[in-house]
Amino acid sequence: MITLPKLSRETVDQVSSTVPIPNYLTEHIPASIVHFGVGAFHRAHQAMYLDRLLNAGEREWGICGVGVLPFDLPIRDALDHQDNLYTLVTKDTDEVSQAAVIGSIVEYLYAPDDPQAVVDKLADLSTRIVSLTITEGGYSINDATGEFDPRDPLTLADIGSKTTPRSVLGLIVAGLARRRAADEQPFTVMSCDNIQGNGAFAKKAVVEFARRKDTGLATWIEEYVAFPNSMVDRITPVTTDETRASIQAEFGIDDEFPVLSEAFEQWVLEDRFTLGRPALETVGVQVVGDVEPYELMKLRLLNASHQAIAFTGILAGETYVHEVCRRPVFSDFLLGYMRNEAIPTLLPVPGVDLDDYCQQLISRFSSQAILDTLARLAVDASDRIPKFLLPVVQNQLSNDRETRHSSLVLAAWCTYLETHAGQDDPTPIVDKRRDGLAAAVALEQRAPGSFLDYADVFGNLGENDQLRQEFIGWRERIANVGIVEAISTI
Repeated sequence: MITLPKLSRETVDQVSSTVPIPNYLTEHIPASIVHFGVGAFHRAHQAMYLDRLLNAGEREWGICGVGVLPFDLPIRDALDHQDNLYTLVTKDTDEVSQAAVIGSIVEYLYAPDDPQAVVDKLADLSTRIVSLTITEGGYSINDATGEFDPRDPLTLADIGSKTTPRSVLGLIVAGLARRRAADEQPFTVMSCDNIQGNGAFAKKAVVEFARRKDTGLATWIEEYVAFPNSMVDRITPVTTDETRASIQAEFGIDDEFPVLSEAFEQWVLEDRFTLGRPALETVGVQVVGDVEPYELMKLRLLNASHQAIAFTGILAGETYVHEVCRRPVFSDFLLGYMRNEAIPTLLPVPGVDLDDYCQQLISRFSSQAILDTLARLAVDASDRIPKFLLPVVQNQLSNDRETRHSSLVLAAWCTYLETHAGQDDPTPIVDKRRDGLAAAVALEQRAPGSFLDYADVFGNLGENDQLRQEFIGWRERIANVGIVEAISTI
């Protein structure tokens, strides 16, 4: 049996000639971008675009990754062992694989090891952009009220403490405070999370955190810090042992933390930066004046459909996304949601045929290439559904239009929460609001429709009679005939 060398700077030249490797020396690249949340998506998306730019000869825009939470430890260790190199493998819908070694992450800091080092990095004038993939729930904005409402221990601790911060918002604000105190220009804060108006969303979180520490600092941030909006798209499942083994077998690379993603990629970015930006338009990014039409399209068609797939598919006994979308009853249901409920809420999207986009989504979802799991899509649904699906529901109801598909998704979610609460369930409930959701579901037993009264998720949507009656009807139908038969009657 051949023993493969571990991926590192010393061994990268031994990688097959069919696999591109960085043509630059990472030690010579300044980390002008600090990125919080170095997960699979970031490494398959933003870091990939920056690697393209560096390989093209632009050598100013390396990334310093930052981890804040315990689940960032594996990526810290893998990057440390591999000199910050990792393998990205993409598969198209025909399951044709391509691999590349990515080197754009030139530094990595794990905040719990040394939070002051992170603050120092943010305060340093070499940092020109701070980017974020901290998930929809990482900004501490209440979905129902739209207000800053921190509940996680790190953020709450930082608000009440004068010691070195440890939360993402605390660290960013501390770095900006140092810039202000030195009378220096601030860095740009660039959210790459799946949130409508993610730049404005990030601004509200950062400003309101700062306001609780120093009102003058909050005013300065509001006036001087740029928060560009963006839309990002690339389906990227979590890395598994199977991922590692397949990359070893197919490409001969021993990588502790490779990334597998679909071949499709998209990044639409608002051109609003304080201290300049990379020439991303030269490597495939759409740099535009207004991101909103693109982000609404993606969030309400792709991301909301992912929520629809997750819970209806799990109730149907499936495991993978492609299994659901290859069944006509489900693909027809998704297209019905997209065309009848989501598209009427969208703005015109320059250069995009929305019907073609919907068909492309079904094709992407139906691909077996990356084995995306329904369980992944179901994580933290109480953050995702209010941002992806409920804006469609609200818009449709406000305009006296149909919500049958959306209300079925909500009913399927409720049924999933009711029937998959066991610790040994193959698709367990993973949600920061798990206890609140369980209490809301329990009320359904004596008062059908009570689930919609859970204000942390639904606000006052439960007061709408159309939505409530549809939800109750779908719940009864799912219980009586099952999810497949229920969907087939829509």
